[in-house]
Amino acid sequence: MAKSHEMEHPVNAFGWAARDTTGILSPFNFSRRATGDLDVQFKILYCGICHSDLHFVKNAWGFTQYPIVPGHEMVGVVTEVGNKVEKVKVGDKVGVGCLVGSCRECDSCTEDLENYCSKLIITYCGKDVDGTTTYGGYSDIMVANEHFVVRWPENFPLDAGAPLLCAGITTYSPLKHYGLDKPGLHIGVVGLGGLGHVAVKFAKVFGSKVTVISTSANKKEEAIEKLGADSFLVSGNEEEMHGAAGTLDGIIDTVSAVHPLAPLISLLKTDGKLIMVGAPENPLEVPVFPLLTGRKVVAGSSIGGLKETQEMIDFAAKHNILPDVEIIPIDYVNTAMERLLKSDVKYRFVIDIGKTLRQNN
Repeated sequence: MAKSHEMEHPVNAFGWAARDTTGILSPFNFSRRATGDLDVQFKILYCGICHSDLHFVKNAWGFTQYPIVPGHEMVGVVTEVGNKVEKVKVGDKVGVGCLVGSCRECDSCTEDLENYCSKLIITYCGKDVDGTTTYGGYSDIMVANEHFVVRWPENFPLDAGAPLLCAGITTYSPLKHYGLDKPGLHIGVVGLGGLGHVAVKFAKVFGSKVTVISTSANKKEEAIEKLGADSFLVSGNEEEMHGAAGTLDGIIDTVSAVHPLAPLISLLKTDGKLIMVGAPENPLEVPVFPLLTGRKVVAGSSIGGLKETQEMIDFAAKHNILPDVEIIPIDYVNTAMERLLKSDVKYRFVIDIGKTLRQNN
């Protein structure tokens, strides 16, 4: 007989979970494994809310297993380490992002691309090596193998920095991998949300000219005056889009809704690259002819490996790159999800786990 989620492991844990496709979260008792020789246990202090969390709790992608404790942007303080752990010690600040396991043997893993391992274990709603369900960061404690734990730089904010563990690496990785991190390039960023605003910040520090492309004209002032973008295009304005045709070296497309790609491809120079990092629920149409006539590329990118994630966090700390966040208590999480669905946040919700998650909620 299978054990309940409260009895699967010896360490009591508490968080908030969704039980069905309504996506409504409520208090939830479960368990974490004991700290193994190579494990790190830490008290979670903050956890960002990612748009993927919203997709998962509502089973938008069709593979959610309930109950689900979301959260893959968690940071906190180490409370216990295994006998063989060398990476961190008790009292250190750490984080865990989107994955907590991989095979560690395949080509992807040996090339520090654990995120592309066919046997990767996602931080929540995944299957751990012992067959039990993984639970995320909307909870009080976390236990993870040290390899999948990120060391947090001293004097770098935990609260505002937490979303970098997904939004940060999701935009940093394609900029680096596709050579869009060189000074003097002209980079487009589609969508000015949780991912997009971080992409703008990284691209500017890389020395790029940045154009934000959005459906909403009212985001222009924010993009240019606050985030430092150099120009702004309304994607539905044919005159603006035509005037900018052939001007961009690369585009990071962060939009998770269905949208046309042809207008974006038209903005690229010859050999330009359109990199998809958003994850729409339904397929997008890719027009081939404009790719052929400009030797252009439409590609994808998904988070990053652990080495690159650590590199990104260290880079962000060095250059003081932080997401714009709204800190919320745990009991506001369902309202936050509703607001996220309406894009009513600038630009990332972060749950104050340490101060507001209480078992008597």
